[in-house]
Amino acid sequence: MTWIIGIDEAGYGPNLGPLVMSAVAFRIPDHVKELDLWKLLRWAVRRPDEDDDGRLLIEDSKLVYSSARGLAALEYGVLAAAPQKEKPSRRLCEILQDLSLPIVQEVEQEPWYHGNTAVPVLTEPETLAAGAKLFSDACKQAGIIRGLVRSAIVCPARFNQLVDYYGSKGGVLGHGLAHLLPAQVNSCTDQDKLLIFIDKHGGRNSYAAMVQHALPESLVLAHEEGMARSVYSVHGLGREVRMAFQPRADAEHFCVALASMVSKYLRELLMLEFNEFWMEKVDGLKATAGYPGDAARFFEAILPVIKRLGIARETIWRRR
Repeated sequence: MTWIIGIDEAGYGPNLGPLVMSAVAFRIPDHVKELDLWKLLRWAVRRPDEDDDGRLLIEDSKLVYSSARGLAALEYGVLAAAPQKEKPSRRLCEILQDLSLPIVQEVEQEPWYHGNTAVPVLTEPETLAAGAKLFSDACKQAGIIRGLVRSAIVCPARFNQLVDYYGSKGGVLGHGLAHLLPAQVNSCTDQDKLLIFIDKHGGRNSYAAMVQHALPESLVLAHEEGMARSVYSVHGLGREVRMAFQPRADAEHFCVALASMVSKYLRELLMLEFNEFWMEKVDGLKATAGYPGDAARFFEAILPVIKRLGIARETIWRRR
């Protein structure tokens, strides 16, 4: 058996709101030589250039969601493809308990977070149940087993601390990997091969030290480090482990695309509560996605409230 694990994030660039980094795993049987899950699950999933016929749209979250497109396709894909409880309608806090690692507790300390947002936000429960069955049946027919879906959430206070300590935002991604990699590796059955694909950011080419920190009991060997990709083998874990960091991995690997979507969906739900909190306190304030430019407008408007409530600036505004 081979486990394919994809890791990606959402919210790396904004000044406001959390960064969410997620990992998604699927187990492929040995007799299946085709590792493209878009093909293996083709009667349940689609890509943007295919007809919208009820199948789940699984792709880089930037191609699934935008302020113009809305949340519907992103929500449908994430909630139908990610493991779900039997209860169709739930609250954000319950979703986070299922998908998030223990560091989700940091989110609970945010002044704007309440976790009571009803999920799904837009999708009818009957539609979601049909999509979940479609995806589950496709996995069963192909002999594919869904593994863990886990997310690490980094709020501004922690984000700023990590940037200050490491001197760059790369340290934030390393922090996420340090939580996600052990959780996924330890959950996979012993002896099964692991192929891990991670979306690459910026100009960084060397990730060996970052992976070694995340998996301290292993030995990480670099095989290729360049702009096109960085490839590693991880030894000492009792099974074959290969790992590749590459640009636009979400366009090539299904698991990375789904991880991108999970991260984006969780961030959007959290930003709904973020905007709700501040818009209740500032008359006429328009919502923000938190990205540079518009974030300054929003932050300037809420600054008097921040001061009045005695909230530290660095717990709201990300410096990079």
